[in-house]
Amino acid sequence: MRVACLVDTTRCIGCRSCQVACKQSHGLKAEYTKFFADAGGYQNPPRYSPYTRTYVSYHELPDDKDGMKWIFVKHQCMHCREMPCALVCAPGVFRLTESGVVAVNASECIGCAACTDACPFEAPVVDYWDVKTPHIRKCSFCFERQQTRIEQARIDGKPLSGASLARLEKSLTGPACAKACPTGAISFGRRADLLAEARRRIAAAPRKYVDHIYGEKELGGLGWLYLASVPFEKLGFPTEFEPPDAFEQMGTRQSDREAASIG
Repeated sequence: MRVACLVDTTRCIGCRSCQVACKQSHGLKAEYTKFFADAGGYQNPPRYSPYTRTYVSYHELPDDKDGMKWIFVKHQCMHCREMPCALVCAPGVFRLTESGVVAVNASECIGCAACTDACPFEAPVVDYWDVKTPHIRKCSFCFERQQTRIEQARIDGKPLSGASLARLEKSLTGPACAKACPTGAISFGRRADLLAEARRRIAAAPRKYVDHIYGEKELGGLGWLYLASVPFEKLGFPTEFEPPDAFEQMGTRQSDREAASIG
């Protein structure tokens, strides 16, 4: 079963609870960052780092009714079906799981950062500081939470069942960011169900949303789907992508370079 998250940017208030939940869930340390204001937004932190796997960007856009409006966008690894990162990775660090999650075997990473260059979303980041050898870091889609053995959960030595088991499963198996969102801007579930829900929202409020589910078809289909009230290019989303064979050629060149350096 392929899973996904649906982000409804019309519901996001920019509170950054998702950022905090991600840090707490993965034990990511705090880091010193600077607030910045330019054409890219007003967010803090401004980009990914080994300790920031998700962040919220702030977009101030013209509005016919009120003069201007804010739109907030959550960013993380998009878990692409076509995986440009994997196509250029010589050691084979990335793999696509049955649930559609792009998982990472960090122990195989050599820190070349080819994946960062190939990723249209610039999501993978190499950690050069807190490890003996450089390793890639990115959103894991809380894959470890999805693997939780819910059926083994117990209270006072007795296994959970029925409604209690269902509540625990809903609480634990989804990404931490989705669980923490106070406005319901992030929904986790079966990808097919979320696409149906996104279409329902667009049909029910055509003036509220642009008629486009970002991630439905981009790069073979993304694990993160988005709804917005404005065209996605205005929010900084890439809309044109290199064909897969271009990334494969990049990966071949990278492998050749690695072989030459070893030889």
